[in-house]
Amino acid sequence: MASILSNLRNTIIAGIILTLVIYVLVHALTGTGYAFDLAWRAFFMRWLHVLSGVMWIGILWYFNFVQIPNMPNIPDEQKPAIGKVIAPAALWWFRWGAMATIITGLLLAQMNGYLVDALTLGTQGGGTYTAIGIGMWLGIIMWFNVWFIIWPNQKKALGIVEVGADEKAAAARTAMLFSRTNTLLSIPMLFCMVAQQNGGFA
Repeated sequence: MASILSNLRNTIIAGIILTLVIYVLVHALTGTGYAFDLAWRAFFMRWLHVLSGVMWIGILWYFNFVQIPNMPNIPDEQKPAIGKVIAPAALWWFRWGAMATIITGLLLAQMNGYLVDALTLGTQGGGTYTAIGIGMWLGIIMWFNVWFIIWPNQKKALGIVEVGADEKAAAARTAMLFSRTNTLLSIPMLFCMVAQQNGGFA
């Protein structure tokens, strides 16, 4: 067990294997067949969408609930460890988690036949997909912020792109403010995503 848990790759592989075992076990216990039809593929895409979203929003919240508030408490001589090691790694998973979330979400909406209705906030489908449409637009805005505002400014703030001290400080503040904006937007975004099926908005 230690060899599985002490290595992240092995842990992820074990998690996937356990998921497959549970999948087979549930089918065996319920007597249902394995129909890899459109409904199953849409379910699988939803699972990938949720996994990606957990990665994205989890790291967003880590930055805003843990790293940013505690940076002033870290001695100056220890801050390079955050800026040179932890933050770049977290930002890699952060931005690709955002990309995977958007792609899987749009594919899922297309597979389930509500992409256009959701993006037009339900105006094409009698208001049926308004809640999830608002959630999708909030997610798209957040994704845009990640890739075109937060990441370019973080590269300057972390010294990946060399700039002067004033521009570096301004970039750090811009990245923080847009990260905080995404934290704000994540709350109604998640509400809308869950409400579409479970909040009486269907």
